[in-house]
Amino acid sequence: MIKVTNKKAIRNLAYKSFKNNKIRNYIAMIAIALTTVLFTTLFTLGMGTVESIQQATKRQAGGDGHAVVKYINDDEFNTIKEHPLIKEIAYDRILCDDIENQEFLKRRAEFWYDDDIGLKLGFIELASGHKPVAENEVIADTKTLQLMGVPLEVGAPLTLTLNIRGETVTRDFVLAGWWESDPVFNVGQIFASRAYVDAHLGELQNTYKEDNSMTGAIQAYIMFDNSLDLENKLATVITESGYSFDENAPNYLASNVNWSYLSTNFEMDAQTWIALIAALLLIVLTGYLIIYNIFQISVIRDIRFYGLLKTIGTTKKQIRVMIRNQALLLSVIGIPVGLIGGFVIGVALVPLVMSNTTYAGSAVSVSPNPWIFAGAALFALITVMISTFKPGKIAGSVSPVEAVNYTDSDKKNSATNKKSKDGAKIHRMARANLGRNKKRTLLVVLSLSLSLVLLNTVFTLSTGIDMNKFLSKFNDADFLIAHADYFQYEYFGNENQTTETFIEAVQTQPGFQQGGRLYGGRDELFTCTDNSVDIINTNEYGDHYAAVYGLEDFPLNRLVVLDGELDYDKLASGKYILEGVQLDDNNNPEFESSHYDVGEVVELHNYKGTSESFEEREYTTQQFTVLAHVAIKYYVNSDCTGWAYSFYLPANIYKTLVTKPAVMSYTYNVADADEATMERFVANYTDTVEPLMNYTSKLTSLASLSEMKMTVVMVGGALSLIIGLIGVLNFINAVVTSIITRRKEFAMLQSIGMTQKQLRNMLCYEGLYLTLGTGIVALFFGSLFSLVVVNFFSGLIWFLGYQFILWPLLSVLPFLLVMGIAIPWIADMATNNQSIVERLRDAD
Repeated sequence: MIKVTNKKAIRNLAYKSFKNNKIRNYIAMIAIALTTVLFTTLFTLGMGTVESIQQATKRQAGGDGHAVVKYINDDEFNTIKEHPLIKEIAYDRILCDDIENQEFLKRRAEFWYDDDIGLKLGFIELASGHKPVAENEVIADTKTLQLMGVPLEVGAPLTLTLNIRGETVTRDFVLAGWWESDPVFNVGQIFASRAYVDAHLGELQNTYKEDNSMTGAIQAYIMFDNSLDLENKLATVITESGYSFDENAPNYLASNVNWSYLSTNFEMDAQTWIALIAALLLIVLTGYLIIYNIFQISVIRDIRFYGLLKTIGTTKKQIRVMIRNQALLLSVIGIPVGLIGGFVIGVALVPLVMSNTTYAGSAVSVSPNPWIFAGAALFALITVMISTFKPGKIAGSVSPVEAVNYTDSDKKNSATNKKSKDGAKIHRMARANLGRNKKRTLLVVLSLSLSLVLLNTVFTLSTGIDMNKFLSKFNDADFLIAHADYFQYEYFGNENQTTETFIEAVQTQPGFQQGGRLYGGRDELFTCTDNSVDIINTNEYGDHYAAVYGLEDFPLNRLVVLDGELDYDKLASGKYILEGVQLDDNNNPEFESSHYDVGEVVELHNYKGTSESFEEREYTTQQFTVLAHVAIKYYVNSDCTGWAYSFYLPANIYKTLVTKPAVMSYTYNVADADEATMERFVANYTDTVEPLMNYTSKLTSLASLSEMKMTVVMVGGALSLIIGLIGVLNFINAVVTSIITRRKEFAMLQSIGMTQKQLRNMLCYEGLYLTLGTGIVALFFGSLFSLVVVNFFSGLIWFLGYQFILWPLLSVLPFLLVMGIAIPWIADMATNNQSIVERLRDAD
């Protein structure tokens, strides 16, 4: 056989063949574009979420510096800034220990001077006004100004009450400019001018090492050339500048690497890798199913053409190259379209994902990273190449004689004679036609089934979000009220306890049912004797600091007993105590966090008295027997500090152990019909009557839960829709190509008496059988996937509970059945534009 080596001729043949397959080209381009959309959406969603989280963590960390050297003076700053590894260094100086304005009790504020680099690294971009220049000029974020009641006007006056080394100083300023507050960074920021620093150098001398006062301390934020090996770079800068990492050394400098950069150097665990690889394989499989089917059908339709090419010397390799070149030409058009569409979808989905993280409300950053497009394009191209390998092999392997007699059947020489007692039936003919190429039928069914399985999985996960699990972590009752400091994890005791006026106000509201106080506080410290070798959080006698809470009946009755017994009569005797046990994310008790067995004696110590000096207080010791272990609910029955030792007592017993019992929080229930009314009342009360108080409720938690469920549905639904479109496209392609390639067969059937209506009925039956098969396969694999994979995955996430459902899948089946009947009917009408004689003549 003569071997053709003219590559130009092969390219011309490929191009001519390409132009001759317009329907195939349109469908293939759409399929390649949709496959690329899936990859691009996945890459954009992943990289965009990581980028947004990184930006949010930078803002939470206070800036974009790679590292920071803390609490230094001017001489130390001037020495460090000369190091050659440093690309940029910010001069940030703290101007007071605290701002004591009453407006900042719920959201504290800080007073700084930052140079231009410091403002840039701190993401300070003025929305209006100018940087402070005069001694009395300041800039601030909008929320801080709102709390102070300062209008957003250049020159607006404001007054700050400053704590400078324990002394209160009041100073007047004017507003020079402002910027929009970042919802992630929940600290107010006010910046003064360099003129202010120069005018108050005396009070801004750094004395941090002597008295731990922050006033005057400089924080030097450092930027290197890149974020690689930050810890070693920081160590090099400090040591080569003549300072030490040793805390006991006289030249010690405190420092650390920005934790937002450390968080990006994480190693994904096995489960994350498995999930990522599974998602990529699913997309590859989805794209493969349709692209492979498109080119396989195209090859079968043009099999005589390829057979003729073999007769003139075209080699197997050259035919495979022709098909591959056609696929590449289609990819040149389809992949760019898919990249753009997938990026747009991904950008739209990232805010939904971010809204249900701890960074909700932060600015979403999704830059057009070249790696997104390069990765998506590469995976899409690999999928196309894999999908065209088998069709190319078929086309290259067929001989000229086989090409003439090729029947598009799974079995060679499989003709058999079948006897029927009641004659040919349209539905039987349709079923037999699908069996002629079982592989193609299976591919169509699988591609349609994938989207249905994914859709059912998405709704299974969304309905599996367990409201009770979610609420039990954050809410033990309908409402919890406390001082605003409690929700900022800064509760101490009497100085910021829950007021009785607030408690009385909610008790008098319509719908109030029952409630109770939780007492506790760090201003009257307890310690307990334990044989543990752990010396952290111990006093000079080796006793361990402990949190002891007093609970009235309502919260006491809501404690979850893990072991032992909750005998209220024994507790009331004052001889028994409950030890708290920490819970993991799945609310499973971590019994290793307990230190005493049930029945073991606990010896508690504390100092009673009103003197600020512990030496002048009465030292008391009390012994209790551990009656039971109960669950520590971090957001419900603790001070949100995370004590290693936690104990619970009835309120009346607790009050006998302390001098001034402080109300840490108050929890209560409300009639269902009055929950919304109570929510509005408490929100208004904490805004206008007692702004130092705050609250949480089931309604606020349910709102965040609803957003989470909506995110799961929308993100998963979008992916299901794309995969579903690919499946529908595969179905349309299979039906249309089947009609085109079987024109001779249909003409022969009509020549022996089959009517046009009967022919279309047969095609509709074929479509109906395909969609019924899809429904059966989807139900089987959807149930199996749900019971095995989704059930297992639900057990890994603390707020998920598994519930077996099939209604999302079943609700789509009617649409599938309609599609299975309508598409073949419409396709036949669109393609049947020749007479029987013309089709018989063309086929020959």
